[in-house]
Amino acid sequence: MSTTETIADMLAAQFATLRSEIDTAITRAGERASGKTQASMEVERVSDWHYILTGRPAFWTLERGRAGGRVPRGFVGIIRQWILDKGIAVAAKPYKRKPSPRWSPKYTPQERGLRSMAGAIAYKIQKQGTALHRKGGRKDVYTPAIDKTINEVTKALQTLFTAQYTSINDKLKQK
Repeated sequence: MSTTETIADMLAAQFATLRSEIDTAITRAGERASGKTQASMEVERVSDWHYILTGRPAFWTLERGRAGGRVPRGFVGIIRQWILDKGIAVAAKPYKRKPSPRWSPKYTPQERGLRSMAGAIAYKIQKQGTALHRKGGRKDVYTPAIDKTINEVTKALQTLFTAQYTSINDKLKQK
């Protein structure tokens, strides 16, 4: 097996382990809602020595949160789905008005409570950012796994290159 194949195999294994460790850390940190972020992670081989771990565009928000400001279209609906995915209990919001022949409620009290809560959370995020962002973020979701992978790849490459260097020197001494 050539050095290039050895390095490519080592990198493929390290990136697969990195993906798995980040996946586990997301669940452990309680950041999993729908699972779309974890499902979006892919290890891409660009060349023998070049691998990339890709994910959703807002992947970095797992550790940093989201700052306040502009929000995407339909943000309240996104937050509503997040509440459902997380399984957050929402209090029903009953109507004060009684149904009549001229008026009937558009939403159930449960749906009304869910929409009200989603609207309040979306407004808070738009104005102040997420609670994680306001607290200053965290460093326990993907940072430790990336640091560990960098260290392990560095050690493996040092070992491999040291062996290659030693082999070359031994061949030169024999001549």
